[in-house]
Amino acid sequence: MVVRLTDAWQEILSRRASNNSTGAYPAPVRELLGEMAAAAVLMQGNIKFNGALVLQISGDGPVKVAVAEVQSDFSLRATASVMGDVADNASLSQMVNLHNQGRCAITLDPQDRMPGQQPYQGVVPLFGDQHEKLEHLSEVLEHYMLQSEQLDTTLVLAANDQVAAGLLIQRLPAMGQNNLSIHANEDQIGLNEDYNRIAILAKSLKREELLTLDADTLLHRLFWDEQVLRFEPQTGDNGPRFACTCSRERVARMIRSLGVEEAESIIAERGHIEVGCEFCGQQYHFDPVDAAQIFTTPVAQPPIDPSVH
Repeated sequence: MVVRLTDAWQEILSRRASNNSTGAYPAPVRELLGEMAAAAVLMQGNIKFNGALVLQISGDGPVKVAVAEVQSDFSLRATASVMGDVADNASLSQMVNLHNQGRCAITLDPQDRMPGQQPYQGVVPLFGDQHEKLEHLSEVLEHYMLQSEQLDTTLVLAANDQVAAGLLIQRLPAMGQNNLSIHANEDQIGLNEDYNRIAILAKSLKREELLTLDADTLLHRLFWDEQVLRFEPQTGDNGPRFACTCSRERVARMIRSLGVEEAESIIAERGHIEVGCEFCGQQYHFDPVDAAQIFTTPVAQPPIDPSVH
């Protein structure tokens, strides 16, 4: 699978840069978040999950958390919380894994979640089998897929201020009911010659090639000696695009969850309650009358959204 984000990725960066209270992300954070957005789209397209796929990196560096969320219709959003200086050449571990305590979590939140049903979440550390720090998001996600799905996976990711792109190669299970057999997969992990050949070719892809080449040129350059069948790309309304799920109603529910006393203390201190969405930058203003109505008007309680920060 190949993804190339342009307009959606540029809008995410533009919204952040126009936020007067935060300003633009440092360059290494932009690169990490772009790779996360591309990877999340690839994973959502790969599993075709009916709901939100949330990719989150968190740790003890200046980047406290970075999140990319992709819905089943490929609408996406991404954000990062930066608290401290990030060097121009900062690596992944320097941003989020200073003391090897960083984590990568992938959450699958069904669109039609049943009462009491919890989202599925898998978590892996940002280090390898020998506790060595992993310095590339692709390595972290390959490790995750091997641990959680028992499937060989190769990822190549890259991002700059214009494009966030990714290539995913995965060995499909070949045996078992519905073509899924964990034991058959385990027997073949790292041993399938066809997969290993394709993976080696994929890993030869350079960062600039991934960022600049169109899909046809890229596939021909990598797999010119293979039989390639390319499916029609998903673009426009059917492809990846920026969208945010925040709303005034959701923010009101959040304020309601704080309780009357907490809301009244904020009103007393500031004269109003102001809440900004970290994903899209939208500001929601509640004056004393608005805040009072939150606690006097019945509010429907939807399932908790793990992607709201």
